[in-house]
Amino acid sequence: QVQLVESGGGSVQPGGSLRLSCITSGFIFGYYDIYWFRQAPGKERERVSCIGRIAGRTTYGDSVKGRFTISRDNAKNSVYLQMSSLKPEDTAVYFCAADRGSTCMQSYYGMDYWGKGTLVTVSS
Repeated sequence: QVQLVESGGGSVQPGGSLRLSCITSGFIFGYYDIYWFRQAPGKERERVSCIGRIAGRTTYGDSVKGRFTISRDNAKNSVYLQMSSLKPEDTAVYFCAADRGSTCMQSYYGMDYWGKGTLVTVSS
């Protein structure tokens, strides 16, 4: 019943841009912090960004600060990740996740719901 469905992944050249979307259903979207995580082959799952239930509360991983922007539209139960100046090291499967907490500082162990992921490949 709970669903988080990512879209917008694909292949892009270094320096390019992509916009990921996560459309959710089955839970009260406005009560949850929404995260983006990513995982590259052989690496740990990494917290990329979070947007809190309260407007204006956002966090970003150090590796993406200044390049990625997270946003949410509570009327559409959706969250977005605008990615620019993409680098090869951004290549990963990107996951949308929801947390009933309100810190925007959780590890992946703390998530209540997960999407299945969308692949982003950055290469020349």
